[in-house]
Amino acid sequence: MTVEIDVKNVSKIFGRQVEKASKLAVQGLSKEEILKKTGATVGVDRVSFQVQQGEIFVIMGLSGSGKSTVLRMLNQLIPATSGQIIVDGQDLTKLSKKEMLEFRRNKMSMVFQNFALFPHYTVLENVAYGLEIKNVSKDERLKKAQHALELVGLQGYGEQYPDQLSGGMQQRVGLARALASDAQILLMDEAFSALDPLNRKEMQDELLRIQADLNKTIIFISHDLNEALKLGNHIMIMRNAKLVQVGTPEEILTSPADDYVEKFIEDVDRSRILTAENVMITPAMVNIDKAGPRTALREMRENNTSSIYLVDSKYRFKGIASAQDVSQLLKKGKTDLHDVLMTDVPTTTLDTVLTELLADISTTTIPFAVLDEQKRLRGIIIRGAVLAALSGNEVEHHA
Repeated sequence: MTVEIDVKNVSKIFGRQVEKASKLAVQGLSKEEILKKTGATVGVDRVSFQVQQGEIFVIMGLSGSGKSTVLRMLNQLIPATSGQIIVDGQDLTKLSKKEMLEFRRNKMSMVFQNFALFPHYTVLENVAYGLEIKNVSKDERLKKAQHALELVGLQGYGEQYPDQLSGGMQQRVGLARALASDAQILLMDEAFSALDPLNRKEMQDELLRIQADLNKTIIFISHDLNEALKLGNHIMIMRNAKLVQVGTPEEILTSPADDYVEKFIEDVDRSRILTAENVMITPAMVNIDKAGPRTALREMRENNTSSIYLVDSKYRFKGIASAQDVSQLLKKGKTDLHDVLMTDVPTTTLDTVLTELLADISTTTIPFAVLDEQKRLRGIIIRGAVLAALSGNEVEHHA
């Protein structure tokens, strides 16, 4: 994938004695110690990360961690004290105010937590506002605004005023305004945190639906790990102005960088995040067209299992055979494993989340076979592996 945003060693220090505070930060002093010695506040301390084109990149942390400061440095609403912010080959820290204003108008849009709607403008006028300040003709901007309202499911509400809408609908208006600008990069500062749980879930689902169609690059700020895990292709966790860990949701859950991240994730419902691919193990298997009963039994003995998974020469899944049936086949002097093939085996896909499998996994006596798009056997899911993953323990990837 193409890197859209490349943040290199960026810091932000508020107050006086910035140079002294910077040196103390490099020496490893804490935010509190630096504040006491200099009166300066370290907002962000030497943070580096990359955002891929077309992904949702979530920055999260508790209040005061520096996440919102990072976001505002991306569009230079807060100028960086040091470091580089490279977007489309341009270092934004080097642009003049005029150049940065032009960059924001064309490249970046922002969605705020508090909706930031004009109460005296209609919904359609609010959505079109960003285009108005770009001097887009009235007909064109209203056309684009109407299309943006349709994208967020608010067609027919254009002539309403913000106070006539629910909080969830107002947030959709804010999102529509960002989409109407047609900017490739969306900055979303805790955009859904002011909503009630039901509206929040609806907006999360709406964002994922829109993203599947538009493929924007989205930087999303959140203090809610469940929200971050649901939305993010990658997640960056911050603490006390520093970057603690960057990773995929699965990496954050299965390989926390330190005790802080481990504590952060302890209450997460892993069944809604982890997929079959995360918990599958490698089964004992043989090629049904080449192997005979002796090979199958040897494979089962070596893997300490009472059944064998059967595939063809391209690893496409065919079924299973039990040790008892294979032994009987051998006693009869037969060699074709097709004679003892059982095809009534539960299967699932690599990206199926565990919450969709839990009920069936708890009742079936046969482990689920995990297949890819070509129906090739990639692994199996056993109850022990699922329980281990949900408890946060590492899964052994063999059977």
